[in-house]
Amino acid sequence: MDNSAPVAPPVVVKPFRILPFRGLRLANSAVGDPASARVFARPYRNVPERILTWEAAGRIHHDDQPAIYLHEYTADGITIRGLVGALDLSRNSMNCPGARQAVFPHEGVHPDQVRELGARMEEMRINPAPILLVHRGPAAVRRLIHAVLETPPTVAFTDRAGQVHRLWALRDTPTLMAIEAGLADTHALIADGHHRYAGYLQLQAAHPGTPWDRGLVMLVDQSDTPLWLGPIHRFLGGIEFDMVLAVCADHGLDYTLVERPDALEQLGDHTIVITDATRWATVRLPPRDALAVTVVERELFPPLNVAKSRISYHHTAEHALNQARSRKGVCLLMPVPAFDAVVTTAGAGQLLPEKATSFQPKPSLGVLMRDLRDE
Repeated sequence: MDNSAPVAPPVVVKPFRILPFRGLRLANSAVGDPASARVFARPYRNVPERILTWEAAGRIHHDDQPAIYLHEYTADGITIRGLVGALDLSRNSMNCPGARQAVFPHEGVHPDQVRELGARMEEMRINPAPILLVHRGPAAVRRLIHAVLETPPTVAFTDRAGQVHRLWALRDTPTLMAIEAGLADTHALIADGHHRYAGYLQLQAAHPGTPWDRGLVMLVDQSDTPLWLGPIHRFLGGIEFDMVLAVCADHGLDYTLVERPDALEQLGDHTIVITDATRWATVRLPPRDALAVTVVERELFPPLNVAKSRISYHHTAEHALNQARSRKGVCLLMPVPAFDAVVTTAGAGQLLPEKATSFQPKPSLGVLMRDLRDE
């Protein structure tokens, strides 16, 4: 594992373009089944042959013609729709310096992890899942998508994990031209897949003019079917409750000792909760900073001198509290970050700390894949 400081990856620049590809799909009965992941298992150089074997057995379906796909999925009562296509990577900050940015990372990446992922993808010669991009979509593209929804889907099924999927394959020239024109000026935030995105660009730089000029993405319109954006809480092993309060006092951060119900009720944009599962305090952060997670990692972590190996990250407060109940340490419960604040921060070229956001729900593995041997 790479323990060096994360760095900003290169970025795709405008115009934003997603291109048709020949969709590769696991059989409906295999989507959402954890056992299906073995098709992508080590040794990675055998993945292309496994794909062919599974396809011959009817366990993978391969579209005859390229398309951009409209993918709608419903999980836990939340419905998400996005356009799935091959993102044009050929114009990026490495070969078009000074061009306007189209894709915005909000977290850094670890170079060793990027190299490892890039090498794995190069051996597999497949994009097994799209990275997840999110934007405020233009009205014209939203109208086009809603018109498509009035037509029968190409594929509809419920997977083994309970997600409900509908897919439309978009191939007619007027529709594809309208998508290209409508998305050209898009500002897309990476919601999930920062390291794979950096791996895409590493492979594009190594193999320009090949299918590595493109990488599989799903573009979700946050103004239409928004992903749920949640916080990621921190548990600091070996740190005492009073130590955190002392650091807060030293840095001029106001804290108040409260009972649990009051603490959770006050958790908000500029207020975090500190607890060892016995004592509780709220800490008011400076309102000049857009996101609480940035203040926490900039002002609290250095003086606490907590080892990175003793920090764990949790998508629910209850999971973090379970750590505090069973181990010595404190939880830092974080507020829900605002989507537009994340976009503003990324647009200003500022990276958030690692594990700053959680975009949910994500689609099951295997609904749409891309085989580079098709191109």
